[in-house]
Order: sequence, then structure tokens, then C-alpha cells
Amino acid sequence: MPIPGQRKQVTGRPQNDLLQLLSRHDFELLAPHLQPVDMAAGHVLHHAGDTVTAVHFPCGPALVSYAVPVEDDREVESLLIGREGAVGIAGGRSPQLAYSRVVVKLGGTLLRLPQRALEQAQQRSAALSDVLSRYADGQFAQLLQSAACNAAHSIEQRAAKWIMSAHEHIGEAEIPLTHEQLAGMLGVSRSYASRVIQMFKARRILATRRGAILILDAPALQARACGCNEAVTRHFGEVLRGTASADG
Repeated sequence: MPIPGQRKQVTGRPQNDLLQLLSRHDFELLAPHLQPVDMAAGHVLHHAGDTVTAVHFPCGPALVSYAVPVEDDREVESLLIGREGAVGIAGGRSPQLAYSRVVVKLGGTLLRLPQRALEQAQQRSAALSDVLSRYADGQFAQLLQSAACNAAHSIEQRAAKWIMSAHEHIGEAEIPLTHEQLAGMLGVSRSYASRVIQMFKARRILATRRGAILILDAPALQARACGCNEAVTRHFGEVLRGTASADG
């Protein structure tokens, strides 16, 4: 039984692809400083303008979104990050100030790493700095693709993309996503998002349950999505190819 107030320790490799990509030496530089934290959906990691003092690595089904404020007190979600990456890395290092609101979309475990501990580890390992710089390059490409997607693709295509992205992150057909949350991802009103969902339901591609969307026909949903997720996935594969492996 854990002692009250005792800090939880990381044992073994966490369910985070970026941490699993690191060599044994580089992971051991970080492991003593990683703190598992269970966070519920809706928990805000950073508000725009906050000082960033830690990097967070989502594990398992946990999913985090970046919500950029626009006019009329609305926000548009520009980026989803799950177990494939990290929150709070820019140019291979932690930024000083958060530009957007960063919120947990799907609850789960995140590993918190103090920014200072990351910087000290990078000073000791050029290979670690290289992996994180490559990851930051891929994340920048993801942001560029998101901007192009918002400008070029229909609401239906983007809705299908976001739902498929959530499905790929958590590996389940039932996505704990409300109409209001989907509207935030798309930057549209809740009623508009509901109309899109009703259209997919009429085609028997999706169904809804209280607080969740159920994928009935993943191939049909994928066919209606734009190709932005695939383009970003390919780029990540290319920039991270040849980096240190967990066995190194």
C-alpha cells in the first residue's frame, strides 16, 4: 500500500511512443524525474500566457489538445497529442510561455517532467537533444497541416478526421467525445457539429451514446476524412527514422 504523500515512481517503459523511442541511457536520464499524474478530461495544463515549467507525456488513451483563442470568445483546437508524443516541447526544448490553452481531452495518465530536469538531461546527451528536435520538427509540420486543413477542407472532412484521430489514439470504437467538444475541435457552433453527426448517423457510419460517439463503420468514416492525418504520420516517420531505439 502506498504511503500517503509518497511520490509515485515510474517502473519500466511507459505507454508513450516518444519515451519508448529513447535509448536506455537517455531514458534513464529522465526516469528519476518522471512523475505519473492521473488527470480527468477538462483539466487545464496551461492557459495562454502561462509560464511552462514542465513537459507532459500522455500515456495509453490520454489525449491533450491545444485550443487557440479567436474572436467572439471562441477557441479553435489546432493540435491533438496522445501517447505518440509530448506536450510542451518546441524546437527540442520547453517554451517559456504557453501560446494557447492546453487541456486534457481524454483523461488518463500523463508523466510530468520538470523543464529543468529535461534541460539538464539534454546537456548530458546530444542524442536526446536530437530526438526531441526531430519530434519538434514533426509537431511543427502538424501545426502547418492543421492550418491548411482548416482553410481547405469541409466541416464533414474535418469532423471525420478528428474522430478518426481520436479513434487511432485510444484504439477504441467508442470515443468519449461530446457534440460540444467536437464543435470546439472544428471551431463551429454546437448545433453545426450536431448536424454533421446526424448526417453520419443517417448513413450508419456513427452512433451516439451519452457523452460518447460510437464508430460503426471505420472504413466509411476514413473515406470521408481528409488525408491530413496520414500526411503528418508519414512526416513523423521520416523525421524520426534513424533515431536511437529503446534497446540502444
